[in-house]
Amino acid sequence: MNDDSSKKTLALISHDGKKADMVAFAIANRDVLARYHLVATATTGGLIESKANLKVTKLLSGPHGGDAQIAAQIAEGKIAAVFFFLDPLGKHPHDPDIQSLLRICNVHNVPLATNAATAQFIISQQAL
Repeated sequence: MNDDSSKKTLALISHDGKKADMVAFAIANRDVLARYHLVATATTGGLIESKANLKVTKLLSGPHGGDAQIAAQIAEGKIAAVFFFLDPLGKHPHDPDIQSLLRICNVHNVPLATNAATAQFIISQQAL
């Protein structure tokens, strides 16, 4: 089977200050990422689709509940890994949602990359 239902799912999220890093990561790893079903928050997903030419299921934007939607999918066992490029220097009004997402990853033992170096390491290991 070669449709998205047979693929493992990766969630891609990035703060505004890290969107360029996420797009660069997606472009550099396009062939590997194409093997997965990708879900992302709205703006990040749109950028990845347009710049890296990858198919992405776009959820709500982070501040409007996208982080919570991804957290729910993690709790349901639908997400294999989360690549959430955090901007440690920025202020984020929806920080409680972000902390909840990080907590859910840890509770469910889901790999979580908060920067490009860790994401690169995870996909280079082909452990997903």
